[in-house]
Amino acid sequence: MLTEEEKREIEAHIEKLPRRSAACLEALSVVQKHRGWVSDQSLHELADFLDMTPHELDSVATFYNLVFRQPVGRHVILVCDSISCWVMGYEKLVGRLNQKLGIQWGETTPDERFTLLPMPCLGTCDHAPALMIGDDLHRDVKVEGLDEILERYE
Repeated sequence: MLTEEEKREIEAHIEKLPRRSAACLEALSVVQKHRGWVSDQSLHELADFLDMTPHELDSVATFYNLVFRQPVGRHVILVCDSISCWVMGYEKLVGRLNQKLGIQWGETTPDERFTLLPMPCLGTCDHAPALMIGDDLHRDVKVEGLDEILERYE
């Protein structure tokens, strides 16, 4: 069930738009912010709250790769897989992340600390390779510096 706090936050977005359903992406973000991901049950409750069908809302949720439809770790690592990052060492970076964390794409570490996901572009091709953890963009990432980066996220 949507909490009162979630409803208030969603209503603040709805007020700015011509119809309730227009706030669907913002509403998905609110639920994800509070719960970490958007479960099927949350999606159904949210669809009802926005006067949408669950199918309509799920179409939006699955279109955007930053709406998580399954549980993720406390920190989601998005690794840019654009051509610039590929050329500048993407494969070595991903290999080291796989080795260090013991997970592959879409998986979460056993301690639920990290989830590893590819990202089509982080928009920083002049500083490739790049990855993002939460709201923190890491550019010019070197394999040798990965441990130091990961240590920042408890």
